[in-house]
Amino acid sequence: MPARVNPPLPSKSRASARSLRREATDADAKLWFHLRSSRMAGAKFRRQHVVPPYVLDFYCVALKLGIELDGSQHSESRDAVRTRFLQAHGIKLLRFWDNDVLNNLDGVLEAIFAFIQPRTLTPTPLPRGEGLKQVDQ
Repeated sequence: MPARVNPPLPSKSRASARSLRREATDADAKLWFHLRSSRMAGAKFRRQHVVPPYVLDFYCVALKLGIELDGSQHSESRDAVRTRFLQAHGIKLLRFWDNDVLNNLDGVLEAIFAFIQPRTLTPTPLPRGEGLKQVDQ
């Protein structure tokens, strides 16, 4: 059995994350249904992931992507401090209002998918010898 690589989490943070998982909001549960089991473009998300001293609503380790759902309890000043802290640790953050998840789930899923699978603006070049052919005049 491999040795544990990560240091153990503070017990208060772990207990807080477990409590948040058990008492998920409607918006959390609705979005989790689409993120769990690598359903979103194969990206594996965790729910209520601890990054001491914070707990992210959803987190993808491979992409270093955190997703936060903001309800009425969130304040812009505290969220700004939290965002700066997480970005300083290399975590990219997407924020959505609970109402957006409940009323515009397709838009939220599309925004997450666009972040995970960015589209290229440049078309893939054709193999050598294919494409337009010059006609001698």
